[in-house]
Amino acid sequence: MDRDDGSTAGSTGAATPAAGGTHRAASPGVEGPLPVVTLWEHFGAGADAIGREVAERLALPYHQQAFSSEEIESDGRDRGPSAEQKAAQIESSLALAQVFSAMGGMYGGFDGRDIIDTQEQKRTLIAENDATVHRYAEEGGVIVGRNATVLLADRPRTLHVLLTADPETRIARAAERAGISHDRAARRQKREDQVRVDMSKSLYGWDPSAVENYDMVLNTSRLSQDAAVEAIVHGVTGPGAAR
Repeated sequence: MDRDDGSTAGSTGAATPAAGGTHRAASPGVEGPLPVVTLWEHFGAGADAIGREVAERLALPYHQQAFSSEEIESDGRDRGPSAEQKAAQIESSLALAQVFSAMGGMYGGFDGRDIIDTQEQKRTLIAENDATVHRYAEEGGVIVGRNATVLLADRPRTLHVLLTADPETRIARAAERAGISHDRAARRQKREDQVRVDMSKSLYGWDPSAVENYDMVLNTSRLSQDAAVEAIVHGVTGPGAAR
């Protein structure tokens, strides 16, 4: 339940179609489930661009984050003319509002809500996300966010990657790619880094920013996009790859 820098992303997203069945080997002579890369990023670290290129290199699907930066910035509320909204964007915004409601506290926007209702809502959201992630895993490829790192922690042939960078690099990158001001990107960075961690802690009880959850941590302040892609692809297909 978690995206790159400020580019738009909806609630769906296989960009590269999978070829063959769910047990097609990505490398000749390798049997078993299709490889999966889970990505989690600090805002603006480049997950969308890197993830798409990794998926293309592996000839496997790309599954983007559930909620975009724009949706998190607006708390999942529709602030534009409804006639100009696409159905998928409306559905995704409503889903985010539902997540915030289930999280409660400062996100829920209510006082004294029946805790049973909140817990039931959480269970529903978790079950839906679990099913989505496991369906994506059957297809193989790159899964950004969605708590896939913890859900697929014990899955064979799965590489878990954290992308990070220094805050100023991330803010500048987000501003450029999203076409927004530096100040607005800085506000997004502060809010989104907090909200995405809070979502994971509230719904799944884990901290996605903790490096021990990952097989690979890449600093995109120091590594180019090409170098990051190469490192991830090597982690999937090279000697000593994730098994």
